Amino acid sequence: MKLKRLISFALGLLLIMAAGPVLAKKTVEVAFIGPLTGGVSAIGVGGRNSADLAVKLRNADPKAKYHYELVVLDDECKPNAGVQVATKAAANKKIIAAATQYCSVVALASVDVYHKFGLPVVVWGAVHPDITYGNNYKEVHRINGTMINQNEVAAKFITGLGYKTWVTLYDTTDYGKGMNEYFTKYLKENGGKILGSFGVTSDQQDFTAELTQAKKLNPDIIWFGGLTPLGVRIRLQMEKLGLTSQFQSCSGIISDAFITGTGNLGEGTIAFREGEPVENLPGGKWFLEEYGKAGYKEAPDAFGPFAFAAMNLILDVIEEVGPSRKAVVKRMENIKGYEAIVGSVTFDEHGQNTSPAITKYVVQDGKWVPWQNSEYASGKRKLKRR
Repeated sequence: MKLKRLISFALGLLLIMAAGPVLAKKTVEVAFIGPLTGGVSAIGVGGRNSADLAVKLRNADPKAKYHYELVVLDDECKPNAGVQVATKAAANKKIIAAATQYCSVVALASVDVYHKFGLPVVVWGAVHPDITYGNNYKEVHRINGTMINQNEVAAKFITGLGYKTWVTLYDTTDYGKGMNEYFTKYLKENGGKILGSFGVTSDQQDFTAELTQAKKLNPDIIWFGGLTPLGVRIRLQMEKLGLTSQFQSCSGIISDAFITGTGNLGEGTIAFREGEPVENLPGGKWFLEEYGKAGYKEAPDAFGPFAFAAMNLILDVIEEVGPSRKAVVKRMENIKGYEAIVGSVTFDEHGQNTSPAITKYVVQDGKWVPWQNSEYASGKRKLKRR
């Protein structure tokens, strides 16, 4: 009996030793960069969780060739901080690729770093066109659309509702100025008239001067190009000053934080965002189910599906070509018809996804609702008119 047990133990040990090399997968590091603190942190945290989910699901897949570790970095939605963490990630040769940036001002400041160090990145939220089109950087890709697509759809849609006149306010970062440039361009092409336009700083607290002038101009719509914190302040101060124009904005305010900050005053706000509503995405329901199972305390928010898709694409490419920055960059150049949960992805020669959808949203009963599903679209509720 002792001999049998000894033989059995030895056989078992041999099996474990034989299986060891198979079970011990090489560890590959990938990074997520986004705003985890500050005024748009809800978007960043949702993106982080979504990228983390992609990594967790891949590690749970027995077919995966590698074990992945996610390095998470906070860019604070500030260019200086963004460049610092971009450099930290890019200089770390263990990090093979990264899903990066929600804030355009940070992405614009960071692309030179990714190019210098040869780190392949897939942008998951930032929309300024120059992130991909401003340079010929093969390392930089973007899975979502640009503000060009967004504002072309926005101008055509909003003028189609019968509005004629606008006052525009925009933050004076590259993001806000870009939004204003493209919205103004397409608005004029569609017959809209801008009565006044005001640049505001990204940390401005008081908009009395701008809104008082806007009130005198009596526009049909106050349009804002910028991010959630300023959007909340402007909408609240419009009410204080008795400015009853319809409020319209861009993807920068589509977040739960805007609704929380404005309360009932957010009702009827119109904004536009790249991508279909998550529940309408090819893998949207599955994504939401898996996100729920993972037990994250925070919601994925508006751009979570893009962060998930960006990281999943990175992992798929590494699985295909191996953990080599150069090999990943080369493979990314030829991404055509890649099926992600946000839809089909095809990168052009600048690394820009060429097939982004744009969704129109309106705030209804404390939620961002796709326009076509809203009571505003059906006529049960009315938007503001002068």
